[in-house]
This record gives sequence, structure tokens and C-alpha cells, in this order.
Amino acid sequence: MPRKYELKRRAERQEETRLRIVEAAVALHTTIGPARTTASAVAERARVQRHTFYRHFSDERALSLACSGLYQQRHPLPDSGTWRTIADPERRLRHGLTELYAYYERNGAALAPILRDADVHPVTRELVELRMAPLFVRMHEVLAEPFRARGPRRRRLRAMLGLFLDFNTWRICARAMSRKEAVEAAVRALRCQ
Repeated sequence: MPRKYELKRRAERQEETRLRIVEAAVALHTTIGPARTTASAVAERARVQRHTFYRHFSDERALSLACSGLYQQRHPLPDSGTWRTIADPERRLRHGLTELYAYYERNGAALAPILRDADVHPVTRELVELRMAPLFVRMHEVLAEPFRARGPRRRRLRAMLGLFLDFNTWRICARAMSRKEAVEAAVRALRCQ
């Protein structure tokens, strides 16, 4: 019986070490950015040797997958599926953007270095496209759906909606106005499409 307990405890310690490494990497990714995060810096922050780091994560992509998974688990984007219960297009848009902008307010400082690095760092770009892009495509579809726009109006609506879902648009708006004002500006702009 003691052997089984020792194996279980060893597995728990390995999982604790792995989580410490992932949390250290998340902390670095959300402050200095993934492109500037090194294995040495992660190992130092996690208080492990580099060989321990590499035993858990053979490459940058494996670590980044674990980091993005943990971050999304702890800080999930709003569930746009629940927005479908709101039939009125403007009410749905107002509700969806309010939830998204509240998410950006809570997580903007952490997202900024990641989204910045996605422009220049291939692994980060891949993971943003893998983890975040599908959620934003779904948000876009759910918010555009009740407008029932066709032809050129649909193209304009979808372009404007993409603009207002964008993190950088939110950042610009957040510097100049409240969340409610930013949401109302988006609703007014989309009403004109």
C-alpha cells in the first residue's frame, strides 16, 4: 500500500510543479508578453530548474497552449450563446457589448501584451487564432443575426460590428468615455447601417 501512496503523491507534486510553471508563464505573458518571455525567466519565476521546466514543456507551443487554456479557464470571455435569448437587435447588441467591454475592463491590461505580440510572434498568433478567434466569430454572428441585413447593408453592418468588437477600438473608447457611452456610440453607429 505505501508504494501506491508514494506514486500518487509524486504525481500530485509533478502536477503542482507543472501548474506553477504555467502560472509563472501566464504572469510573464500578461505583463511583458509572450515574445519577450524566455524559458529561463519562466523557470526562475516558477522556482524550478530549467531541466524541470523542459521535462514538463518540450517547446514554446506546448507551454503557450497550457497558458492560454488556463487563462481562458480563469477568465472566460462572455458566453455569446446566452445573448440569443434577446430578440431585439439593439437590445442584444447593447447587452453583448456591455458584457464584452466589462470583460475588456477586467482583463485589458493582461490582454494587451498578448494581442500586441500576436502581430509579430507566430506561436502567439496561432494561439490567438485557435483560442480567441472562434469565440469572436461566434459573438459577431450572434450580434449580427437579428439585424437581418442583406447586400451592401449587411457588409457595412458586419464591418462596423467587427470594429466595435475589437479590443483596440475598446481601448480607444475607454480613454475617452465610459463603458455605457461606448456601447451607446456603437448602437447608434450600427443603427445607421
